Parts: sequence; C-alpha cells; structure tokens
Amino acid sequence: MSNWTETAIKCLRDEAEALLGLIPNIDENFDKTVKIILNCTGKLIVTGVGKSGHIGAKIAATLSSTGTPSFFINPLDAFHGDLGVIKHGDVVLAISNSGQTDELLRFLPYFIEQNIPVIGMSGNPTSLLAQYATAHLNVAVQREACPLGLAPTSSTTATLAMGDALACALMEARHFKASDFAQFHPGGTLGKRLLTKAKDVMRTEDLPTISPTMKLGEAVIHVSRGRLGLCIAEDNHGKVIGIITDGDVRRAMETSQDNFFDLTVKDIMSIHPKCVTPDTKITEIENILQSNKIHSVLVVNEQQQLLGIVDSFSTMI
Repeated sequence: MSNWTETAIKCLRDEAEALLGLIPNIDENFDKTVKIILNCTGKLIVTGVGKSGHIGAKIAATLSSTGTPSFFINPLDAFHGDLGVIKHGDVVLAISNSGQTDELLRFLPYFIEQNIPVIGMSGNPTSLLAQYATAHLNVAVQREACPLGLAPTSSTTATLAMGDALACALMEARHFKASDFAQFHPGGTLGKRLLTKAKDVMRTEDLPTISPTMKLGEAVIHVSRGRLGLCIAEDNHGKVIGIITDGDVRRAMETSQDNFFDLTVKDIMSIHPKCVTPDTKITEIENILQSNKIHSVLVVNEQQQLLGIVDSFSTMI
C-alpha cells in the first residue's frame, strides 16, 4: 500500500472520528436551535467567512430544499448594503470555526439591537460568538485531518454534518415528506418520479381486452398481439372482471393438455387483478409491482372500467 493510500485512509478515519465526536454535543442547545427556527416567521440567514462560508452556503441550500426558507449572505457583502435584507422575524445562523471571526462579530450588536436571534456554530464554546449567540452549536474537533494539522478538513466536515443533522431534525419536526421534497425539486429526476402519476405514463391505445367467454386458443393470439404478456377480460359494460397472462396460458397448456382448446378465458383468469386509479403515484405503483412480483397494473375508473395499463418499463423515468 502506497503512502498516498495510507494518507487517504487516515484522513477518512480522522474525519469519521470527528463526526462521532459531535454526538455528545447534541444537547439542549440543539433543541433550543430547532425551536428557534421552527418559531421563525421570516427566513433563516446563514453567514460565514472563507471555508465556513462555503459550508454555510451548502447548509442554506439543504435547509431551503427541506422546508426551511434559507439563504446565504457573505458578511463582506452585508457591510456594503446587503444587511438590509435581514428583517425582524428572521433568524441568523453564524458559522465560524474559531468563533472569533471579526467580520461576524461586527454583526452581533446590530442583531441584538434588532432582537434578531443568532445561532452560533463554532468549534469554540467559550468564544465571543458562543457567548453572545441565542443558542450555540459546538462543532469542535480534536484535530484536523490535514497532515500538517492546519487546513480546515475535519472541522469543515463536522460543521457540514451538524448542518445536515439540523436539517434532518427540522424535517422530522415539520413532518416533511417525500412529496414535499419533490415540490422543491420539480425539475430533477426525483421530483419527476415523486410527482408523476399513472395517467401521465399509462398506455391507452390498443389495449388487449377480450371477452371472458373467448376460447383460449384465440386468447393466445390476443396475448401475443398485445405485446404486454397479458389480456384483460371485460364484461358487456366494459368492467374489468379478470386478467390472463402468458404464464397463465402456459400453465393451462401443461395441466389441461388435450382439453386446452375447450377452455375459455374465465376458466383460468385471475379475478382480482391489481388495479390503480389515474392519480396513483408512480412510486406507489413500483411498490405494487415489486411486492406482488408482477410487471403490469391496470388503471381503472370508479366503475372499474379500463383506462390504461402501466408496466414496469413505464415507471422508468
């Protein structure tokens, strides 16, 4: 094993240990932080300088996408007019590993005067930021993973992880669901999957429907032509009353042998096919397909009339 590989492994171990070291720091201050943000009537403004600023921008993005309106502001920009975006009702999350960053400390008198709660996140629980913050999240690490012990590595990882822990706690507190997440990500693949419904992808043309009295010899032809490996039996009113698959046909041929061509669809059809409504989500359909080990579901209306078919390929969006 090369020295480079050993260094990489040591770095990962050091950062993993740093994350585990955060667990004792999840205390009443963490609960207080969650309550402050939940009670916030405005926005959560995240701020930080340098590496802390980069981490803060990611934390703000994560919070915004999980139900907590947030954005990042650079302290240097705030000194040149952007401070006006922070209003009464907002909450500030100030990030500084040392807790002594001058650019952040300059803000504190303004926030205190405006009664704007400040959540400090630093690696120094005795820092000025920790002392003057409404609540403080301790992200202290024993050492940096950097071979020189200088470059922000373990400390930035710990800060990022604490931000994720905060986002997860807020999601739990807000009862944030997958469907809520999709609404914040409508353009992504996840959003599409969570928002897409059966009516958006179902096959509606040339549906393989047959009569329950049809002989199996003729039904085999319809199963083949439908190219879905199945046919749906309907009554005279167009109501779905059963389904046969190519597997049903094969088993019937094996068991009935010479009597196969005397059998009708109703003799072998399943009378409880899996059906969904047009508004059923694709993710729910996938669960139905997987749990029942089938490759298609029927889309029906309130009268149990066939509207379309969704197969496993249709859910691959």
